[in-house]
Amino acid sequence: MDNSYRKLKPTGYLIFIASMLVARTYCDVWMIQNGTMIESGIISRDISLFKRHFYSYISVIPGIALVNNFLKLGLNELKLRFRERLTKNLYDQYLQGFTYYKMGNLDNRIANPDQLLTQDVEKFCNSVVDLYSNLSKPLLDIGLYIFKLTSAIGAQGPGIMMAYLLISGLFLTRLRRPIGKMTVTEQRYEGEYRFVNSRLITNRLAHQQQLKPFTVTSHCVDHLHNFIFFRFSMGFVDSIIAKYVATVVGYLVVSRPFLNQSDPRHLHSSHSELLEDYYQSGRMLLRMSQALGRIVLAGREMTRLAGFTARITELIKVLKELNAGKYERTMVSQQEKDTAEKLVLVPGSGQIIKKDNIIKFEHTPLATPNGDILIRDLTFEVRSGTNVLVCGPNGCGKSSLFRALGELWPLFGGHLTKPERGKLFYVPQRPYMTLGSLRDQVIYPDTYDEQRRKGISDQVLKEYLDNVQLGHILDREGSWDSVQDWMDVLSGGEKQRMAMARLFYHKPQFAILDECTSAVSVDVEDYIYSHCKTVGITLFTVSHRKSLWKHHKYYLHMDGRGNYEFKPITEETVEFGS
Repeated sequence: MDNSYRKLKPTGYLIFIASMLVARTYCDVWMIQNGTMIESGIISRDISLFKRHFYSYISVIPGIALVNNFLKLGLNELKLRFRERLTKNLYDQYLQGFTYYKMGNLDNRIANPDQLLTQDVEKFCNSVVDLYSNLSKPLLDIGLYIFKLTSAIGAQGPGIMMAYLLISGLFLTRLRRPIGKMTVTEQRYEGEYRFVNSRLITNRLAHQQQLKPFTVTSHCVDHLHNFIFFRFSMGFVDSIIAKYVATVVGYLVVSRPFLNQSDPRHLHSSHSELLEDYYQSGRMLLRMSQALGRIVLAGREMTRLAGFTARITELIKVLKELNAGKYERTMVSQQEKDTAEKLVLVPGSGQIIKKDNIIKFEHTPLATPNGDILIRDLTFEVRSGTNVLVCGPNGCGKSSLFRALGELWPLFGGHLTKPERGKLFYVPQRPYMTLGSLRDQVIYPDTYDEQRRKGISDQVLKEYLDNVQLGHILDREGSWDSVQDWMDVLSGGEKQRMAMARLFYHKPQFAILDECTSAVSVDVEDYIYSHCKTVGITLFTVSHRKSLWKHHKYYLHMDGRGNYEFKPITEETVEFGS
C-alpha cells in the first residue's frame, strides 16, 4: 500500500475521519433498511424479495468493511500524529538548555517527568482522538435518525427520547465529577512509584530505603481500591439510567403510533407493512438512543481527559517557567548560628558575565537550590593555564561549585565571570557512554557530520585513543562504526580513559575533572595531565590523590563548615590525600 497517506497533516486526518464517519452512518441506515426488508421477505415467504435484499447485503460487505477499517486507520494515525507533535514540542522545551536537570533538581512541582512525557502524553492523545470519534459519530447518527423517525412516527417520539437522555446525561455528568480528580491522583501515584523504582535501580539504595516503593505502592493500591469501587457504583447507575431505562422509554415511544388505532399513518397498512415500519422505526430509535447514550457516557471519558489535560498543562507551564529562568522550590528556614545577620537568598539575583580564558567568583554565596548556605562569600579568580586542585570533605560544596559554574544552579548573588557554556567540559567519575558506534564515544555529544565540519579526521581520533592507551579497542573492533553496549563492554578504567579522549577531542578552555582518573594507572594519569597542559586545557581537579598536586598551581580547600581557602601550591604547602 502506498504510504503517501502518512504525509497528511492532522487537519487532513480530521477531514478523512469525518468523511468516514458520514459514510459509516449511511451504511448503518442502509443496513437497518435492508435488514428489515430481508426479515420481511422471510416472514412473508417472498423469495424474490428475500433474494434481492440478501444479495444486496452480500455485495456491500467489502465496502462496509473497508469503511470501518479506513475509520480505524484514520483514528490510529491521528493518535500517532498528535502524540508525535505533542512529544516533540514537550521535548524541545524539556531538552532546551538544562531544563531537564532543573526540573528534577531545582523545581519540586513535577516529581516524575518521565511518566508525564511518555504514558500521560499517550493517554492524553488517545483520549482526545477517541472523544472526537465518540462525539461526532453519535451526533451525526442523532441528526439523521431524528430526520428519518420524524417522517415515520412523528416528531413527538424522538423529542421525548432526546429529552430523557439529555436530562439523564446531565445527572450522570454531575455524578462523575470526582473521576477527573481521581484520575490525576492515580497518575501521580503511578508516576511516583515508577520514579522510586528508577532511583532504586539507578542508585542501588540501602536496605532501609528499599522499603520506600512498598509505601508508595500501598498509597497507590488504596487509591485504586477506592477508584475501582467508585467506577463500579457509577457503572451500576450508568447501566440502569443510560441503557435499561432508556430501552424502556424507547419501547413506550415507538409503540405509541402502532397501538393508537386512529393513527392516520397506519389506518390502511397491512400486517407486513406494520411489521416493516415497526422494525425500522424501533431499530432507528434504538440506534438514536444508543448514540445519545454514547454521548452521555462520553462524559466519563471527558472527565478522564480533564485529568490528563490538567497534568499535561501543568507540565507545559513548568517547562515554560523553567526556560524563562523561574522555578519554585521549598526553601529551608535560614537560621544563623554565629551571627544575627541573615543572608537573604534570592535565586537568580547573581550576574553571569561571559568572557574567555577566565573564571572569577566575586562575592558569590554558594548555596543549594533549597536555601542551604555552604559558603557565604566566595571570591577567587583563575585564568587559563592555572590548574586548580579542589579538595575538602564530602558535602563541603565541591559539586555545588561546579553546578553553579555550569549554570545548572542559579546564582544567589555576586558576579560570576566565565567562558561560554560550550567552552567548559565536565568529566565525571563514572562517564556516560552513549548508544552508538565507537566513534560516537569519542566525539559525544557531536555527530559525525559535526566532526567532519571541524576538520578532525579518524586518524586524529585514533591518536586520541593511543594517547590514553585505548588504541587496542579500535584494533579489536576493526572499525569506527562498530556498535556495542559500551557501558558493559568497557571496564571502569577504560570508560574513564575514553572520557579523557573525548576531552582531547573537544579541547575546551576549562575542564572539570571530578575523580575521573580514580581507576587509571599513575603513568597514564601523568600523561593525561601533561597533554592537557600542552594543548591549553586548564583543569579544575577534584581528587584525593597526592600524585596530582604536582600538576596544579593553586588549591581550593573547603572545610565543610562554610570556610574556604584559595592559595598557591608551594614547597611549604602540606599535601593531603592518599
